[in-house]
Amino acid sequence: MSRGAAFVPREGETLVVAVIGAGSWGTAMARHLALVGARTRLLGRRPEQAAAILESRHNPEYLTKTALPLALDAGVYTEGDLFDVDLIVMAVPSKAYAEVAESLAARIPKNVGVLSLTKGVEPATLRRFSELLQEMWQASTPRVAVLSGPNHAEEVTLDQPTATVIASHDVEFAEALQELLSTETFRAYVNHDLIGVELASAVKNIIAVATGMGDGVGYGDNARAALMTRGIAEMARLGIALGAEPLTFAGLAGLGDLVATCTSRHSRNRLAGELLAHGHSPAEVESEIGMVAEGLTAAPAILRLARSKGVEMPITENVVAVVYEGKSVRDSVRDLMLRERRPERH
Repeated sequence: MSRGAAFVPREGETLVVAVIGAGSWGTAMARHLALVGARTRLLGRRPEQAAAILESRHNPEYLTKTALPLALDAGVYTEGDLFDVDLIVMAVPSKAYAEVAESLAARIPKNVGVLSLTKGVEPATLRRFSELLQEMWQASTPRVAVLSGPNHAEEVTLDQPTATVIASHDVEFAEALQELLSTETFRAYVNHDLIGVELASAVKNIIAVATGMGDGVGYGDNARAALMTRGIAEMARLGIALGAEPLTFAGLAGLGDLVATCTSRHSRNRLAGELLAHGHSPAEVESEIGMVAEGLTAAPAILRLARSKGVEMPITENVVAVVYEGKSVRDSVRDLMLRERRPERH
């Protein structure tokens, strides 16, 4: 960190944080950081959004009913530098992640801490986002961690009990983030399995799209439970093939986030699947929801990654077929049900 390896600022100074991305999750995390005492700036793309936040203390586009702390600053990440920042929180959509990271590379300090909130893999190169940051920002030697788990922004901003997991190869950094973020309503755990946490966060969104599709055509609890359970098997198969630890997928980033994303009224990915089942195109889905459903971006990328490793992911394969190839949801379910009979295994 620029002011100490464990978030210890110089005497009389406060930790400085820049949250990149002023969507729902970026807004919720910026609010949380401001409330725990960090000097926080919420940086989006549009000056008019930043101006509205400063004037009204509300984000005019996301979590619009959430009052933001007076101490929270706002601006745009396209201007100025971040050389005074101790921690950068990346909360931009996966499709824009590489472009935004590249634009910031020359404007960040040495040894800066980075916490990535984005779920998925980089669509063009199939890199996990921690890998992308380490490569793009290697001249600054950043300390990188990711945050995942059942963390709906809507509930975090209501200060409802929430548990999350922070993963990093740098245990000291992860523990420092744990200390910073933990409150009586937000409990953070540390996990050193960075690969598993990142892949679980990507795959669970795809399974949520599949679950939403089932909901959309009127299937019931049996189908939903089957999709969720076999979805864990898919994410575990891929993760293990890439070096992840199996138990990660039974934790907050795996099972925990999967349950929340497949069942919650807040879940954009579940809703995206439901709208697709009702005949909406991917573009219409995004317009209807007003936010990115990361599962739609992740599905073809994860499928390519799985095929490159010889890993079977039949649910993911059928989500891609429905979303991008025009296959019907009912035909996909039929094909999943009629796959070769085999013993249950992961």
